Amino acid sequence: MNLVISDTSVFTRLRIILVETSHSGNIGAVARAMKTMGFSDLYLVNPRFDDALTQPDAIAFASGAQDILCNAKVVSHIDEALAGCQFVASVSARLREFSPPILTPREFGEKAIDELSGAVALIFGSERYGLPNDIVLKSHALINVPANPDYSSLNLAQAVQVLTYECRMGALSRQPQAQKSEVGFQGELASVEQIDGMYEHLEQALVKVEFLNLHAPKKLMPRLKRLFSRAQLEVEEVNIIRGISKKILEFTKS
Repeated sequence: MNLVISDTSVFTRLRIILVETSHSGNIGAVARAMKTMGFSDLYLVNPRFDDALTQPDAIAFASGAQDILCNAKVVSHIDEALAGCQFVASVSARLREFSPPILTPREFGEKAIDELSGAVALIFGSERYGLPNDIVLKSHALINVPANPDYSSLNLAQAVQVLTYECRMGALSRQPQAQKSEVGFQGELASVEQIDGMYEHLEQALVKVEFLNLHAPKKLMPRLKRLFSRAQLEVEEVNIIRGISKKILEFTKS
């Protein structure tokens, strides 16, 4: 689905920041998750390996999103990654006693799109020990994914996918209707007169094959009308039903 992406779009404003990532494969998987959802701005803060972006596992797990890795920035301190950001959110499964306001991924997506116009940072911690408290306290919000409380473990790429998905869906929901209707065949909706003509034609065919008794019709036609009304019939679909009815009537004449 195509989106109109402007300089102020959430797709250009959202920055993904990974802090002290241990496994280069996870960095590649994050790049893939980002590209799948249409995001590209990736920062690494003190990754375990100096060449984390070019390690074989990173490239393999990126699976076609190597451009995200090539353009990613590696910095030594969180402040460098946050430079120029208007809003900062940390993602953690562990709630803190003293934490910034807590948002769900959906609430974050809505806020990023509707309330903010500048750069927005999403911070994800190390796979081994998460985010330190000083980074969480530096944030404007703490994002907690409402997962299964008995097993709330998300790997790094999954967490990034959830957050970027919510941002993408929020952006899609705010596109003009014409922008939402580009996927799949979209035919012209049939008029009331066309649909009524189809019902009349179909009824004639059902009577002809003795599936419908006009003297004891019961509820067959109302049920068929209810069925078709759920389909929001298009002109071509009405013509197909009428074509079937016509062939039935022709066949029963011979």
